[in-house]
Amino acid sequence: MLFDATQNLVVLILWVLFGIVKIWAFVDCVRRPAEAFPAVGRVSKILWLILTGAAALTGLIPNLTIGIIGIAGIVVALVYLFDVRVRIIDITGGR
Repeated sequence: MLFDATQNLVVLILWVLFGIVKIWAFVDCVRRPAEAFPAVGRVSKILWLILTGAAALTGLIPNLTIGIIGIAGIVVALVYLFDVRVRIIDITGGR
């Protein structure tokens, strides 16, 4: 019984954290200029909007948090935030 409660708490915490990261990635992607994506050698903004948007949608469903779709969504969000976003900030000066 204690294990179930602990497991549920961990899944809830992961759901909240992963959801925040996924939504942050999507909102940030929306804010960035479209011409910056090809300039940093990455695919178009439209594709990143689709990927981060799908990731954000998976973040809204608690049962997907630690499933393969939820993990894929957090990977997409982290790649965007720590690779694409950083390169875009470098060339646009943070705009």
